[in-house]
Amino acid sequence: MRDIRVSDITMREAIASKALSLSFKEKLEIVKILDRIGVGSIEVEGIESSKVDSLRIKSIASLVKNSTLAVPVKMDDDSIQAVWNAAKGAKHVRLQVEAAVSPSCMEYIQRKKADTLIADAAEAVAKCAQLTDDVEFVAIDATRTDVAYLARVIDAVVAAGAKTVTVCDAAGSMLPEEFAQFIADLYQAAPQLKDIDLGISCCNNLNMADACAVAGVMAGASIVKATSYPMGVVALDNIARILAAKADALGAQSKVRVTELKRAMNQISRLCCDDRSKASLFTGAVSEAVEGVVLTAGDDHATVMQYVERLGYSLSDEDAEAVFEAFKKIAASKERVSATELDAIVASAALQVPPTYTLEGYVINSGLSFKATSHISLRKNGELIEAVSLGDGPIDSSFKSIESVVGKHYELDDFSIQAVTEGREAMGESVVKLIADGKVYSGRGISTDIVESSIRAYINALNKIAYEEQN
Repeated sequence: MRDIRVSDITMREAIASKALSLSFKEKLEIVKILDRIGVGSIEVEGIESSKVDSLRIKSIASLVKNSTLAVPVKMDDDSIQAVWNAAKGAKHVRLQVEAAVSPSCMEYIQRKKADTLIADAAEAVAKCAQLTDDVEFVAIDATRTDVAYLARVIDAVVAAGAKTVTVCDAAGSMLPEEFAQFIADLYQAAPQLKDIDLGISCCNNLNMADACAVAGVMAGASIVKATSYPMGVVALDNIARILAAKADALGAQSKVRVTELKRAMNQISRLCCDDRSKASLFTGAVSEAVEGVVLTAGDDHATVMQYVERLGYSLSDEDAEAVFEAFKKIAASKERVSATELDAIVASAALQVPPTYTLEGYVINSGLSFKATSHISLRKNGELIEAVSLGDGPIDSSFKSIESVVGKHYELDDFSIQAVTEGREAMGESVVKLIADGKVYSGRGISTDIVESSIRAYINALNKIAYEEQN
């Protein structure tokens, strides 16, 4: 029985179609969910703005443990090397070379002649193949080009080192029988396809993308591109369920965990919904997994991590340790920690860049008749650095002390504090946004003390700035 791999293209389609505007954290959450349910590969956007996009890809690469991380490159040396440097931290990396192969797209999008496009695509594939043995060539608008020409393109890129070739039905105008015949004709015209993986991407203009994908699988395709949120292409949950239900008839199966699909799709839907500010991961299917969760200071590492997994997180050992340490600190000052608070702890303590600065301690003095003073101790590369500053209140003086330690002033773009939970022992969450080199860096911090949560949020944002400056 053949293995069919589902490649999730949610984040790439969101950017291409402008259907969604996902935050950095939302992208990380989606990646974790997809990696957990067993999709074959997760496709993300490439590099446009070097520093920001490199940080995004590096962060995602550190999270992907089971799936392949697929990232597109432009047809030039700098782009290929930059993408590889950002993505190589993932366990499995695929570099994607894309080209529009239909006559109209070649002229208006690629601005290349037919023979030039073949040569340039093959050269880009060869350069990618020097870095990794997993290189994919994506033929955009393949169903509207001559099969003989498409076969020439495939012959060139396979000879250059492509292990996967994907053909895209961008028009979405084919019936399932027509698409199956297109795949069959392609195998006949380009017999070398039998030695590599053939991927398919189907548009849903006629509401037949899923049916065309099944027809393509029956005709020999081994990779199907799909989205986990409705975006006018193949639906991940539909194709996974079809492959599971009709595995014997198709002679093919998928490794997507169908039993976890409903919950995973609900989580992704809430992350992608229009009113994400009001959406909660603790409603619907998720609430069943966390309902009644109450943890105390007496709970051990294994117990806390069990509930973290039930919330939908899959943490590295390093992140798990950071979350547990943050949990112990919060639990020491509270009788109990709820599911909502545990989620806030994970969001604040995990999934962060490697810390350049860590908080060692602080002392705050403030009163009605004199200015607030803040004594902050930070550790950088093992060295303890301290500073004392005056300010208009404890938070202002704390931020000034941190600036004194760092030796730089960053413009404060935004600062907010809100309660995560209610009551006398409520946890507070602070968000600090700093501007550096014209870019905004957001940091989060949580604590039962709002001054401490503010300090931690500032340091969190500061570490992101330091990470980019060092990379």
